[in-house]
Amino acid sequence: MTLASPARRAYLVALVVFVLDQALKLWALFVFDLAAKGRVAVAPLFDLVLVWNTGVSYGLLQQDSDFGRWALVALHVVASIAITIWIAREKDALSAWALALILGGAVGNGVDRVAYGAVVDYALLHWGEVTWYVFNLADAAIVAGVLLLLYGALRGSKGATGVSS
Repeated sequence: MTLASPARRAYLVALVVFVLDQALKLWALFVFDLAAKGRVAVAPLFDLVLVWNTGVSYGLLQQDSDFGRWALVALHVVASIAITIWIAREKDALSAWALALILGGAVGNGVDRVAYGAVVDYALLHWGEVTWYVFNLADAAIVAGVLLLLYGALRGSKGATGVSS
């Protein structure tokens, strides 16, 4: 792996996503004290609200037991290791960056689950009374990473033409 390899850059992207995610969550919890403020309007379509997500994306697989919590932690660890290995083997820069977004988000949410027993969600998009699910930066990074992977799969591999910056 060379200094400018897609993997090294991707690991840096994952680290940045993780650090920003954790910084925003710590700010929301301990500086802004979102729990005490309730729902806070930020923009016409965006509010801050604290939700403790004991499940996975979209509130699926809600876990109320210690076994469930630690099973999801184990899933985070296994997925993070697999993605880390995948990044190391990835030749396409776009795919490596997509995986990095997923990795940074997965590790961020995994740390929440270990530290608090649930994932800290705080961002609420809405249109009047119609609301979408509450999410965080890690969730947004994971979704963006998955979309980039899908885009990469649909465009086909660029490795053969040398276009993979």
